Amino acid sequence: MKRFSFSLQLLLGLAAGVALGFAARLWDLSWLSATLTQAGSIFVQLLKLAVPPLVFTAVVVSVANLRNVSGAARLAGKTLLWFAATALVSVTFAIGLGLLLDPGRGVTLDTGAAKAPETVGGWADFLTGIVPANVVTAFTELEVLQIVFLGVVVGAAAMAVGEKAEPFLSLSRSVLELVQKALWWVIRLAPIGTAGLIGKAVATYGWDLLAPLAKFSVGVYIGCLVVLLVIYPTLLAVVGRVSPVRFFRNAWPAIELAFVSRSSVGTLPLTQRVTTERNGVDRDYASFAVPLGATTKMDGCASVYPALAAIFVAQVYGVPLGLGDYLLIAFVSVVGSAATAGLTGAIVMLTLTLSTLGLPLEGVGLLLAIDPILDMIRTATNVAGQLTVPVLVARSEGRLDDAVFNAPPQSLDDAPARRPEPALA
Repeated sequence: MKRFSFSLQLLLGLAAGVALGFAARLWDLSWLSATLTQAGSIFVQLLKLAVPPLVFTAVVVSVANLRNVSGAARLAGKTLLWFAATALVSVTFAIGLGLLLDPGRGVTLDTGAAKAPETVGGWADFLTGIVPANVVTAFTELEVLQIVFLGVVVGAAAMAVGEKAEPFLSLSRSVLELVQKALWWVIRLAPIGTAGLIGKAVATYGWDLLAPLAKFSVGVYIGCLVVLLVIYPTLLAVVGRVSPVRFFRNAWPAIELAFVSRSSVGTLPLTQRVTTERNGVDRDYASFAVPLGATTKMDGCASVYPALAAIFVAQVYGVPLGLGDYLLIAFVSVVGSAATAGLTGAIVMLTLTLSTLGLPLEGVGLLLAIDPILDMIRTATNVAGQLTVPVLVARSEGRLDDAVFNAPPQSLDDAPARRPEPALA
């Protein structure tokens, strides 16, 4: 496999998965479907296994490293502002697309059989869910937003303590290096995981299932692709003053892995490497922006999808939406995007949107069957946004290395070389 680049290996895994999935569905090969399902499930489980220590140590180290970055508060403010701005642009386009397509108009589904999800997102739950009631359960139950909160608090405390916190920060850096190394081994298995995940999707979701929701599914893919291939490239060219073609050439491995893994956090190590080693963003700034983006920057899951889904559910249930409702969708998208927390799925964000609008939560049940298919393009859009914003901010702050950005893409086949972290003063 060394003869093939990592990107090519992912493409080969994708092609093999599609072929095997079609074979399993065409000839009803249950053993093949089960094998593909198992391979994909193990790969995702390995990614999730590394999430708690990876997110916590990455956030702690990145927050502590801000002490070595001049204008850290300004950088953080610009990053969050661009997160919000791109989310607002994305959701505005998605609402317009939804009004144009009318994804739920004429759809006949058995709404009586639909059930509301057991876990429902609400503003009170979202706000109180940031602060963990128990430190241990935040890690054992994979509450990513709470882990991020703990990491920010601990990192800020380490900055305030100064030299006395250096042993803890050294331990955090070591754990981060170990987790990233182990996770890179998992990522190297991505071609196999890709074949399993895509193969399972093809074998499971045929046209009979997709047909009633075809217009909605196409709408989600169109919306995400426009954000991915029109909005982001326009910002990169106009604001970032870089070539969008070169950007996607550099970023493709991370976007492709996000598409098949359906996990922004699982893609984090590769996103970090692409941001610094290929896109030329300053490492100290990237160590803060990338982990933050992997858990809160979700234009696919928190902007495009909830907007189209809310319009779809409203039309299926015959509930009219007014201008105030559309403004509310935009507000929820910009403010509540952190509720998705970088893991597979956007159910929490969707239930938050529906409950805010007063739409039937049972509408979520109508979309759960095809959620994995939609989550692929949503996550790819998320990660593309997480790669775009650091480039925009780095350009505005003079922290973008054009020589690295424009150079032939650095190979990602080998694990990243360790870079010594600067010690706190």
